[in-house]
Amino acid sequence: MLYRNAGHLIPYSYIIVDVARMVDNAAQQPLLSGLLDPTPQTNKKDAPKRRFRHCCFYLVNPGIGGKRTDGLLDAVYFCIVTMTTVGYGDLVPIDYLVERQETALVKALYMREKVGQAEILKEIETNKVRDKCFMVFALLLVLIVVGTIFLTAVEKLDLVDAFYCVCSTITTLGYGDKSFSTKAGRLFAIFWILISTICLALFFLYVAELNTETRQRALVNWVLDRRVNNVDLEAADLDGDGVVGSAEFILYKLKEMGKINQEDISLVMEEFENLDVDQSGTLSATDITLAQSAEVANEKHNYAK
Repeated sequence: MLYRNAGHLIPYSYIIVDVARMVDNAAQQPLLSGLLDPTPQTNKKDAPKRRFRHCCFYLVNPGIGGKRTDGLLDAVYFCIVTMTTVGYGDLVPIDYLVERQETALVKALYMREKVGQAEILKEIETNKVRDKCFMVFALLLVLIVVGTIFLTAVEKLDLVDAFYCVCSTITTLGYGDKSFSTKAGRLFAIFWILISTICLALFFLYVAELNTETRQRALVNWVLDRRVNNVDLEAADLDGDGVVGSAEFILYKLKEMGKINQEDISLVMEEFENLDVDQSGTLSATDITLAQSAEVANEKHNYAK
């Protein structure tokens, strides 16, 4: 079966193979890459900036007001509370320089959110996603218990106030009426706040992923179980010859399931046309060789410029 595009006939088998390759490659991309799992190069590049920010807060430490314990510890604690958007209010900037540093830090944290949304195509088994949810939820409970016990034992809060402080912290509300005030408490908070807030974010992420996966599987099952009628045959007959072949039917079902769209098919057909040098509607070893030679010639021409 052939597909007509811009006056050229393209085999559906080529489209299916190439689209399957695109979907498989997309499925291997990490989920929400760049937001939760930055590359090691990015971490190495940003590490000096993070250390510089901590040093800046430490150097202007007298400009931080509130209940103070240790200079460097308070600076790091203030950075963590600001980055996680907890914002207790127990340490606050009291002069212009520190306030500008805090504003710059917050702006830097939200710069990554300006990155455009990427379409994520990743097949994950539902039971694996469910296991992730259970595992992260269990870890979250452990962190809540540990935080409550620590606040009760070290910060001398009663059980209700300790649990209240833990909940307001991990949800990044940070009302400020209850917070870590001792040196040991703030040292513990530096690590505990980071881990607990990230853990809660992962929990919500996995719940959303589980819900999306469940709905996607329900859609696939509905498409496969639904009886095909004449309207479906007309929609699947892409070349308009009145007959639907296996390649056409597969493409129609994949589009109906949401696995691919017309843009994906257009991209594959554009690649086919670039490789089909002799415009025969089929690909051969000669076409591939000629296409590669033309690409090398274009690169040399561009380099000469």
